[in-house]
Amino acid sequence: MTSKEHLIQLLKENEVFLKGDFTLSSGKKSDYYINMKKAITEPEILSTIAKLITELIAEDNVDKVAGPALGAVPIATAVSLESKIPLLMIRKEKKGYGTSKLIEGELNSGDNVIVVEDVTTTGGSLLKAIKAIRENGGNVTRAFVVVDRQEGAGEAFEKEGIVLEPLIKVDEF
Repeated sequence: MTSKEHLIQLLKENEVFLKGDFTLSSGKKSDYYINMKKAITEPEILSTIAKLITELIAEDNVDKVAGPALGAVPIATAVSLESKIPLLMIRKEKKGYGTSKLIEGELNSGDNVIVVEDVTTTGGSLLKAIKAIRENGGNVTRAFVVVDRQEGAGEAFEKEGIVLEPLIKVDEF
């Protein structure tokens, strides 16, 4: 059974939603934390996320599935395996050795790319990944996030002409 309700239930069962005093990656303070790193290490949760996103893109002409390091890479990998669409991994910054690539995987000019993320607050890391894809010739067609904290990411994406598509909004917990 693959549904948003099933995913919410799995996240609750795995105690992904925590209450307390937290500092987020955006620097904001929060009285709750969504521990998606814990969630994406659980096969059933990862499989459910992959199936939901694959269903949503089934009618699209998608050439690549991309995710920024670190949290989105398991999600992008799971979607790639489920959908049979090749994977791209977007580094936070170019490495200073080896191939020095920002994007791992083969991105061809004009490729239609969907991007995925585990959780968004402001959307900064995902927007950075989208910029890298665009600068390297890719066409970002859709952006998915497992959980949107509803703290400005949607609006930031609108400004860039992209609709952020959350599987779950935090108020649905």
